[in-house]
Amino acid sequence: MKYDQGNADELKDKFWKELASSPYVMLQLDADPDSAAPMTAQLDKDAHHKIWFFTSRDNRFAKMGPATATYSSKGHDLHARFSGTLTEETSAERKDALWNNFVEAWFPEGKASALLLRMDLGDASIWSGEMGLLNVAKMAMGMNVRDDMKGGYAEVAL
Repeated sequence: MKYDQGNADELKDKFWKELASSPYVMLQLDADPDSAAPMTAQLDKDAHHKIWFFTSRDNRFAKMGPATATYSSKGHDLHARFSGTLTEETSAERKDALWNNFVEAWFPEGKASALLLRMDLGDASIWSGEMGLLNVAKMAMGMNVRDDMKGGYAEVAL
């Protein structure tokens, strides 16, 4: 774990809280740059080293393998890039636990039509910066805000 500002553990905790609040990422298979697409992360509060995604068996992500995701929080004060490996989740209990009305809206044929992928997470880069009204005004006037930013950057294992 390395960081140049702030506390890496705090940034990691903030990442998980923000992702739970807005679970949308851009996911891409490393071997297929054209596969990048928005996906909804399915989280388990007790499994911070894994994320799940529902997709169809004919989707590009069904090829599985190494993947990278990028994330931007609702307020745009936290950004992350994280890597991992996509594999099929075969646990029926896990599929049942993650299935909900929002997922069903994408798979009206039911659970059997959906492929549940598990992303076993590796390394992540997390950026956090709270602009604040004063810094936004300074930027509008072309003034330096680097030293005034609150937040930080960390490279962590998820």
